[in-house]
Amino acid sequence: MKRTLMVGVMLTTLSLYSAPASAELKFAPGEDARFTWSDYETLQKTDLSGQTLTVFGPWRGPDEELAQSILEYFREATGATVNYSSSENYEQQIVIDTQAGSPPNIAILPQPGLIQDLASKGLLTPLGDETQAWVAQNYGAGESWVDLGTYNDKDGKPQFFALPYKADVKSLVWYSPDNFEDAGYEIPESMEDLLALQEKIVADGGVPWCIGLGSGGATGWPATDWVEDIMLRINEPSVYDQWTTNEIPFNDPKVVEALEIFASIATKDENVDGGAAAVSATDFRDSPKGLFGIPPKCYMHHQASFIPSFFPEGTELGVDADFFYMPAYADKDLGKPVLGAGTLAMITKDSDAARAFIEFLKMPLAHELWMAQSGFVTPHKGVNAEAYANDALKKQGQILAEATTFRFDGSDLMPGKIGAGAFWKGMVDLVGGKPAKQVADEIQQSWDSIK
Repeated sequence: MKRTLMVGVMLTTLSLYSAPASAELKFAPGEDARFTWSDYETLQKTDLSGQTLTVFGPWRGPDEELAQSILEYFREATGATVNYSSSENYEQQIVIDTQAGSPPNIAILPQPGLIQDLASKGLLTPLGDETQAWVAQNYGAGESWVDLGTYNDKDGKPQFFALPYKADVKSLVWYSPDNFEDAGYEIPESMEDLLALQEKIVADGGVPWCIGLGSGGATGWPATDWVEDIMLRINEPSVYDQWTTNEIPFNDPKVVEALEIFASIATKDENVDGGAAAVSATDFRDSPKGLFGIPPKCYMHHQASFIPSFFPEGTELGVDADFFYMPAYADKDLGKPVLGAGTLAMITKDSDAARAFIEFLKMPLAHELWMAQSGFVTPHKGVNAEAYANDALKKQGQILAEATTFRFDGSDLMPGKIGAGAFWKGMVDLVGGKPAKQVADEIQQSWDSIK
């Protein structure tokens, strides 16, 4: 979900920089063929005994336990003391720590805007041309990830500061395999096929989509993901980049076209469970439940990889529910674009241990160890895909590895008043029947007002 939904009001540090007292390696080195244990042997050649590495990241609770399980291999192999911390409001905390002169060695963050702010203030250490070239070669859609890790330094010079580690996939359409089989529907291979399937479902008397934009004060945000996915499927990636920075206005015809395509789906009563009037009123967490009705209330649901958390209890992925990649238009020759998000690792206090840790994150092993547990996918093409904990994660990893373009969630790249304000409101207006051009004009007016 959107980063802005997670920001609280207190700068409460959740944990001090501390390592677990008696952690154990989750998987014994050399005993499971899914893992690239040669990386561990290489890591053991780096002696960091007596050195301390501090790592600050967004992971708390169960996610912190997973992160610690990866850090433990670095501790064990190198002899370094590795202390991890997070905060309930980590975005503000990292700014406070860096500006106060007490930064961690490594910061891991999911917000490109925040990373750019740190880079422009001279608070990050460049990772160098070698690491930049490595990402371009070893990640699916490698140049896209290079771009995501590149920011202007304090002199305005672009430098590669941030290594992507751990990604999320948004370009997914969820469905029930049983419902598709019973109706004789096939997975669409192109956007043209998807829109044809939508029409066929209606002709057969069914409802193609479940769409819910409700999210309290953030109502509207699920539609921004729709529009972003469509933008990547009708325009070159450079147009998407220009859109998110307002180099082309929000009411540019290319953007209006994307709004119109989404409106053509979401504002027709026959296309959506409950009709068009239900789109804004339905909570996004309840929206996919129509997939599991008997008979089904809908056949498809567009949403990111987190949505199974809101499926009915007992739903088995791959059996009761599955997903397919939201396909590209066959006639536009734009490859396989993927919309998503992710976390990026950067050096905020340089040291030998910090440099060694970045090298560790480049190793397949650092990815495979988390892949084998839960909630981790990666664009790293060198990992063993058999290490994924389940088929759903494996399929998402394949989507990332085979992508030709990756772009970060667009609304998260826009100023907060737009991406987490005017854009959300505009989507509610759009599904309410307001013309796409008028919606786009009003969002652009909001953007102009903050320049």
